Amino acid sequence: MSSNPNPKKDSASSNPNTSNKGVAGSRKRKRRRSSAKKNVNRDNNPSLIDEEAVLRAKERFNRKPQAMGLPTDQDPPPREIKMSWKLSPVPRNVEREVHDIVCRPGEFGFLDDKRVDEIAKQIGDRPISLEQALSLRAALNQEKAVFSHGRLQRRAREMLRKYEGGESVLSLSKRYDFPPVNLFRAILTGRNWSKNRIKETLREPEKKLKERDLAEFRKAEAEDRVTHVNQAETHHAADLFEKVLCDHFTANDVRYRTQTELLKEQVESEGRPVRTPDLLMLDHVEINGVPVAWIDAKHFYGAGLSFQRKKTQKQVNRYVEEWGHGAIIYRHGFCDGLKLKGAILLDASPIDLTELIEHNQRLNDERISED
Repeated sequence: MSSNPNPKKDSASSNPNTSNKGVAGSRKRKRRRSSAKKNVNRDNNPSLIDEEAVLRAKERFNRKPQAMGLPTDQDPPPREIKMSWKLSPVPRNVEREVHDIVCRPGEFGFLDDKRVDEIAKQIGDRPISLEQALSLRAALNQEKAVFSHGRLQRRAREMLRKYEGGESVLSLSKRYDFPPVNLFRAILTGRNWSKNRIKETLREPEKKLKERDLAEFRKAEAEDRVTHVNQAETHHAADLFEKVLCDHFTANDVRYRTQTELLKEQVESEGRPVRTPDLLMLDHVEINGVPVAWIDAKHFYGAGLSFQRKKTQKQVNRYVEEWGHGAIIYRHGFCDGLKLKGAILLDASPIDLTELIEHNQRLNDERISED
C-alpha cells in the first residue's frame, strides 16, 4: 500500500497555477471530510434499524392471513423474552490490513502449519483472531473466484493450449490466480464440452476422465477449498453450528421452529422450499433491545465485502417480507462495516461451541494423518 493516498495532490505544487489548484484541492478535501462524516453516521446511527421491519416482527402473530410457519393456536401464547448479547466486531480498517496478509496469488487450498504460523505472526496484536483471519481469507478467495469467472471463461482456449502443451493445472492456477477446479472446468470448456457434460463428468471422474485429466483434477481438488466439487464437509460443519445454536436457545427457554420443520411443511404445502431460516421464533424475542422474529446462522466470518453482503441481503429481504426483523449469527464474528437492512448482526461468543470445535479438530487430525 502506498504511503501517499493521493499522489496528484502533491504534484500540484510544481504547477504554475498553484493558487487555483490549491482552491480546488481545498474543495476536494472538504468533500472527502463530508463523505467520511456521512460514513460514520451510516455505521452508527440507531435509525439504521428498519422500523417497518420491527413493527412487522411485533405484529407477526396477529397478521391476517397468518404468517408462514407460525402455529394458529399456541399454548401458552407467545411470551416476551429479552436477551443481552455482547458483541465484538472486527474494525473495518483492521479487516483491510489483513487482506494482503491472508491472500496470495494462486493460494486457494488448505494452508500448512508454517503458513498459518506466518499469518498469525503478521497479524500480531490486531483485534482479529487467527480463525477470523482464515475465514476472511476464504471469503476473499470466494470473491476472487466469482469476479474472475468471466475472465477465466474468455481465456478457456488459451488455458487449454497451455495445458495440452504440458503445463499443469496447479502451475496455471498459481501463474494466473484462478481457482484450480474452476481452471480445470475452463479447460474442459475449451474442448467445447457443455456445462451438463462437465457437471456429469466431475461427479464420476474415475469413469469419465482419461488418466492425465483425472490426475490433474484430483490435484486441483486437493488444492482448492473454494470451488471444489465435494462440499459435504462444509455442509456438515454448518449443520453442527445450527445444532449448537438451537441448543443455546433451548437452554434459554426460547421456543422456535427449525429449518428442517419449515422445509418439510413448505414442500408439502407449496411443492418447494420458499422461506426457510434456521430458526423461526415462536416467542417475542428481543436481542439487545431489537425484535428478532427469525435467525439465520452463517458458519463463516461476516466480511465487509459487497458480493457477500448482497447475497445475504437478498436472503434477509425474503424473511423480512414474511416475518419482519430478524438476526444473522456469524460463527466467526463480523466486520463493523457490514450492515444489513432488516437484521441485526451477532457473533457466536455466548454459544457453547465445544461440539463443533471437537468435530473440526477431528477432521484436522485426519487430514494431517492422511498427509
